[in-house]
Amino acid sequence: MLDKKNMAILLDGTKVAASILDRIKNTIKEGELTPSLAIVLCGEKPESLLYTTMKQKKATEIGITTKIHRFPEKVSQEELCLAITELNPQVDGIIIQLPLPKHLDQTVILNSIELLKDVDGLTTESLGRVLKGDEETAPATPRGIIKLLEEYNLPVKGKKITIINHSNILGKPLAMMLTNRGATVTICHEHTVELTSHTKQADILISGIGIPQSITGDMIKEGAVIFDVGISKVGDKIRGDVHGEEVQQKAAYLTPVPGGVGPVTVAMLLEKVVAVHCKKKTVKFIV
Repeated sequence: MLDKKNMAILLDGTKVAASILDRIKNTIKEGELTPSLAIVLCGEKPESLLYTTMKQKKATEIGITTKIHRFPEKVSQEELCLAITELNPQVDGIIIQLPLPKHLDQTVILNSIELLKDVDGLTTESLGRVLKGDEETAPATPRGIIKLLEEYNLPVKGKKITIINHSNILGKPLAMMLTNRGATVTICHEHTVELTSHTKQADILISGIGIPQSITGDMIKEGAVIFDVGISKVGDKIRGDVHGEEVQQKAAYLTPVPGGVGPVTVAMLLEKVVAVHCKKKTVKFIV
């Protein structure tokens, strides 16, 4: 039986996201704004359908007009790029639901989105700007993690941080953002030798590998802050990368799955859509 007195404090992403979304909803209502979002979906993968529907529902709830633009699995690259180019002047934000079908060049497709409309922060220019310290176009998940750190007053300056993920969506931009804040960052991936030697040194550990319960209690430092960004379906349940029961007894803070980083990521996406709309309307948007 777990001793709840010694368990990690859960970083409540659902609560943080609700606060962000309430503020955005009020901004839209009070300013009589009409922000719009286009979500591009290719194929019929159940997970992609679930995620796009969820984003559309949440956006609609707070007053963002949202449409899912569906394309067949075998859509040509030319057709998809043309459709995105035509969407650019029509909406405030465009999201390409990933992963794309294998015959499509993801970089080319993403770069069809105008910089300002790239609310996912995944175009080459968006990522390049993060490298230079401009986080306005940073990807949503790293921004969500930074937001949670700020909301819970968890400092990063001078901290050792290990990220187990080296993707453009998470690991690489997040490493730059944390470095900008004075952290010493280590990025790990499938070729990392002796992973535990890196994870046990981390004051803050961020895992996004999608292997359920792969981060165990013996892999972390006592009193560490743990961000679980991995999402896997095991039977009828959603699991994260972290073995919750073991890690909760050793860590100081932990993001739950579900209800941790995920909701804040969605809130960051929608916040960006409204920020773009306000910029276009020359209306002040308070982040």
